[in-house]
Amino acid sequence: MSRDDWQRSVLKSIGVQGAAAKTEQPPSAGAAPGAARTRAQESSATDRSPRAEGQTAGAEPVATAGHHTASAPAPHTPQHQPPQHQQQAHQATGVPAASERPAGPEPDIAAAARQSLPPAPESLPVLPPALASAGGRQRRGESVPRRSLRALRGAFGSSAARAVAVETRLAQELQQPVTTGRQIVVTSIRGGAGKTTVAALLSRVYNHYRHDPVLTLEADAALGTLPARLGAPSVRWSCADLAQLVVPSMQLTDVTGYLVPLTDGGWLLPAGQGRVGSRVDIPTYRTVTVALRRYFGITVIDCETLPGEVARTAVDTAHAHVLVAPATVEGVAGTRAVVEWLATLPRPATARTVVALTTSTPHASLDLKAASAHLREAGPAVFTLPYDRHLAAGGPVQTRLLASATRQAAIRLAAEVLGRAVTAR
Repeated sequence: MSRDDWQRSVLKSIGVQGAAAKTEQPPSAGAAPGAARTRAQESSATDRSPRAEGQTAGAEPVATAGHHTASAPAPHTPQHQPPQHQQQAHQATGVPAASERPAGPEPDIAAAARQSLPPAPESLPVLPPALASAGGRQRRGESVPRRSLRALRGAFGSSAARAVAVETRLAQELQQPVTTGRQIVVTSIRGGAGKTTVAALLSRVYNHYRHDPVLTLEADAALGTLPARLGAPSVRWSCADLAQLVVPSMQLTDVTGYLVPLTDGGWLLPAGQGRVGSRVDIPTYRTVTVALRRYFGITVIDCETLPGEVARTAVDTAHAHVLVAPATVEGVAGTRAVVEWLATLPRPATARTVVALTTSTPHASLDLKAASAHLREAGPAVFTLPYDRHLAAGGPVQTRLLASATRQAAIRLAAEVLGRAVTAR
């Protein structure tokens, strides 16, 4: 099945869910946020329909796929025989005419629809209360002597004007408009490479520079740490929950009721609640990403490691792909093999891929220039994230505590990735 085929299939299935959701009654206490507003709007629209304002006596409503209309029988049509277009509608939808329905109470469709909805999950803290204060005070990314030396260079150096010009150019690239929602997938070749940290950095950068809504989505159910890295105090709704609730009639304010608001801007949709057994499968991923892309200008997706099934689907459908690898000899060799494999996919992803080499030690022995050149031979762009004490210590990623070199590297990486996402087809 091609990419366009399964997207149309997902949109069709979401539309069917939306039609069933219109029959629900107002939610009780603890129901999903945004549901009451959506149902009230639908009820108001139903009350203003022509059938509610006045309907010819003896006329029966005609059931069609997705909506209900009412019309009086045509003058030339005998009253005992339904019009031909009603017969065709009954045959197409499988709904019997009113004269063919057995006598008795109508089925409680609303109750059946309410039973099909999942119960509202309980809000749980990201970290246990006993560990919330055990992390201590977060350190800055660079030491005091380094910050002082950088300040002196900025005051007396001759490159201040050039630095301002570079920052202005990068800001313009990060603020370029998008016609449709752009989805950026972050993967890695193995665990512990810094994939979630890079996704958190990209989320911070895009939320800082852009004015349209930005969503950060966690598609790695293996006890991911993205909520903790983004400073979320608690999580409630997950990808699997939202896949069963989202309908096309929702507005942005309805959708954000299921998301976690971030302190620096934007929203987060976690994969789970930090429990073993949370699962993000391919149908769930497709439903959520297709349904939410029209609400957000940028979506950063922290995906599982390659070559997982969800990760392969995410790379195939994404507008841009960030492949995170450790700055070691083994990491560079494995990344080169993965990049060459990406070129053999049905939809080659090399042109949409940017490699991010992460340095986890202040005294790395790898020749970064030689490693970057080795990877560029396979096609992708390569960026290096230097060692940063703030990132290495864990905890929420705070832009003000990052080292200057780390901040500039993250901005350049985000600008390059967004440029490839905008030009992707």
